[in-house]
Amino acid sequence: MVITGLGAVTSIGLGVEAFAAGLREGRSGVRPITAFDTAGFAHANGCEVTDFVPEEWIERTDPAELGRASRFSVAAARMALRDARLTDADVRGRASLVSMGTTDGESRDLDDLVAAQVERGSEHVDPALARRIGAGRLSSGIVAELGLTDVEAVTIPTACAAGNYAVGYGFDAVRCGDVDLALCGGADALCRKTFTGFYRLGTIAPDACRPFDRGRQGILTGEGAGVLVMESLGSALARGARIYAEVLGYGLACDAFHPVAPDRDGITRCIRLAHRNAGVRPEDVDLISAHGTGTKANDVTESGAIRQVFGESPPPTVSIKAMIGHTMGAASALSSAACALAIDQGFIPPTINHTEFDPECGLDCVPNEARVADLRIVQNNALAFGGNNAVILFGRYQER
Repeated sequence: MVITGLGAVTSIGLGVEAFAAGLREGRSGVRPITAFDTAGFAHANGCEVTDFVPEEWIERTDPAELGRASRFSVAAARMALRDARLTDADVRGRASLVSMGTTDGESRDLDDLVAAQVERGSEHVDPALARRIGAGRLSSGIVAELGLTDVEAVTIPTACAAGNYAVGYGFDAVRCGDVDLALCGGADALCRKTFTGFYRLGTIAPDACRPFDRGRQGILTGEGAGVLVMESLGSALARGARIYAEVLGYGLACDAFHPVAPDRDGITRCIRLAHRNAGVRPEDVDLISAHGTGTKANDVTESGAIRQVFGESPPPTVSIKAMIGHTMGAASALSSAACALAIDQGFIPPTINHTEFDPECGLDCVPNEARVADLRIVQNNALAFGGNNAVILFGRYQER
């Protein structure tokens, strides 16, 4: 099963080419948040998408009928389809799957809905706002935009691992022959609810996200969407498609250890499940795209799990959250896209904002500058609240 198209809405670039360039350059998407009033917070930086004009990407759907996360989702799907050199006519009538992951759905609209009701009363709430808040719109919006008919559409709400869950769902559907084509990924938009929750937990960094750095102080919330076009190798070869990478396999494991604290052994089990499913040994892995949130607890715990599997000399381990922030349900989908680009273009994205090695983590995080690399197999970690973990293995396509 192979990836033939990528779509990305991020704070460091729109579309696959801009996203790839941002990753290579180590571009930072950090800026003061404007999505909501941040008065009263001591610090309020985030990775907001500021140059997104939905009408430039969405062709058939009225953007006003979609919430911000759904606009990201639909736009990223449109980007991915174009990148795969597929037209709407090519996919209509084909057995298809749309699976999208999310943490918040349309929580920004829900924030606005509650505020409008409190400030002006329910009779003054815009009905369009109420219609947009269902998280199912992240996937059904893609179906409507592309005019798909023979299709299953599902939205998976497993928080920060949801993008990997969605890609795994697509992997199974294509591999089993249930569908010919899968559009899979994740999307979320900045919202007051999530920012405030992380702020109250004391996990919002004051200026920048510094994964695996000794002086790290937490996450920065971000937003965006990532979508992958996935199809069988036979389908891709038959139409002469560009192949970014193969999806080798994945593992899911919910340890239910704690609502917010990660569990090292639970992560270890998930990585080993993924390796077994993909037929991969630890020594085969050339790069790990880590969950890497930049919090004290996550980075030490994830590093410990990596060392349990790989020993004391694991492969380079990076976190693109230093560039694009924690995009919640979009995080592992965008990391999956980054893995495919790294394999295809032969480079390792850097972990930016790095100043001091942390021996507690003990990882080569490829600090600050991208690295040329011949990558055969790349691992993508995603760790979510409640111990919902998902790990995917990608490989370089080679003719057999």
